Amino acid sequence: MAFARTCSVALVGVEGVVVEVQADLEPGVAAFTLVGLPDKSLVESKDRVRAAVVNSGAEWPQKKLTVGLSPASVPKGGSGFDLAVACAVLGAAERLDPRELTDLMMIGELGLDGRVRPVRGVLPAVLAAADAGYRQVVVPERTAAEASLVPGVSVLGVRSLRQLIAVLADEPVPDEDAMPQEGRPDPLLAGLVVPGTGVGAGLPSGDHTPDLADVAGQHTARRALEVAAAGRHHIFLKGPPGAGKTMLAERLPGLLPPLSPKESLEVTAVHSVAGTLPPGQPLVDRPPYCAPHHSATMASLVGGGTGLPRPGAVSLAHRGVLFLDEAAECSARVLDALRQPLEAGHVVVARASGMMRMPAHFLLALAANPCPCGRHGTTGGGCECRPSSIRRYRARLSGPLMDRVDLRITVEPVARSELVALGRGAEPSAAVAERVRAARERAADRFTGTPWHTNSDVPGHELRTRWQVTPGALAQAERDLECGLLTARGLDRVLRVAWTAADLAGHDRPTAEDVNWALELRTGVRRGVPVATKATT
Repeated sequence: MAFARTCSVALVGVEGVVVEVQADLEPGVAAFTLVGLPDKSLVESKDRVRAAVVNSGAEWPQKKLTVGLSPASVPKGGSGFDLAVACAVLGAAERLDPRELTDLMMIGELGLDGRVRPVRGVLPAVLAAADAGYRQVVVPERTAAEASLVPGVSVLGVRSLRQLIAVLADEPVPDEDAMPQEGRPDPLLAGLVVPGTGVGAGLPSGDHTPDLADVAGQHTARRALEVAAAGRHHIFLKGPPGAGKTMLAERLPGLLPPLSPKESLEVTAVHSVAGTLPPGQPLVDRPPYCAPHHSATMASLVGGGTGLPRPGAVSLAHRGVLFLDEAAECSARVLDALRQPLEAGHVVVARASGMMRMPAHFLLALAANPCPCGRHGTTGGGCECRPSSIRRYRARLSGPLMDRVDLRITVEPVARSELVALGRGAEPSAAVAERVRAARERAADRFTGTPWHTNSDVPGHELRTRWQVTPGALAQAERDLECGLLTARGLDRVLRVAWTAADLAGHDRPTAEDVNWALELRTGVRRGVPVATKATT
């Protein structure tokens, strides 16, 4: 009997589980049995591995071969186990030294000619390997840069099984064709993208970033965007068509600070699993922006699909912005599904085949018209919608969902004078982003030694007891609470927005003006003169 083992990783959602790949050879009729709860794509690896081994110049063992994937209780799928299976078989056949394979982690798909093709989810797989104590990882050459983002792990990128055999057997490494000729497609990159998702979906493009200076007027909405970015507060923009709601929301990601190294790894891991990570961009360092169509299903928004769930829009927007345009046209059930991730920062999806937890710590931006025709409440609008129709339209945004939205802004139509004066004194995104960065740093200093980083993360109890506002600043908010205009959750969120307003204004703690401004941003009822930031907007 001959035996060898090595390791690979099974992805469950966006988390990896280390899998031991064992190969056993026994005398008997030549056969290849794969056990360990594999799916259809993994069962087909038997034919891929056999052809790859033969075409790489190695001899396929003519014995009874059993390959086991342990733990057997974990569902396993995909083609990323091919490389580990091939090396385990060659180790059992004594073509490779089994001792050289024990501490190696291998991830990669094999072509019939022996080429090692890239697969999705390399970064979370290597992160799982590092957490399990593995320090040597073998991956396809095209994803070596992505795997190298994990500190403390030695990464070997290979182009073919023939090269890996030579490295492990201490033989001369053969040369392999690297890149395709210029102008010809590269078939190896096909495995990195999920069909239909589009490369770079949800990720910022470096070619052009929308600038806030393009927006005419809308001074209140611009200030609200600044508050939303500084404290990571959810925002709702309501107004007639053409007022600039979508333009404002599209410029929100440009106000957010760059991702920290830890956040970059989290975001990159999600997009690597989802198949939206562009080739040649191993690390995402800017906040993502995801804007699904209003007809999106619940599975596409929170995650799902056949078999084990895949990341949805809430996960693709992790550490960035999720924008739902025409929110009142979305299904009420789909919108209410956002309530859990808005509170918890993650989403738990349960299916018959398994349950998994995926990150969903995003900034929500909603935009909607005031009525089906969009002209209700506008001067000379001529709205002809029935009151019952308007009530049904607005009822799609449920009270529990809107109670989790900190900022509710009415976007008025742009005046002719403001539209003609476009470009005169309009503040660019860079200037606003600098104030946002300073406010975030002020909040981070205040939260040193705590698990929180922004004002929206802090529990209400901590705000009321540990970080108190100036005496008498909450008088108006307390009256609104007694009158039923605010819920207990609403009061906590007003406190969070008030702290963000204080950070932007440079106050040590919120004043009555900061709290009243936070109330105005939440309720739409004017409570006094808005607090001015350090620069004129």
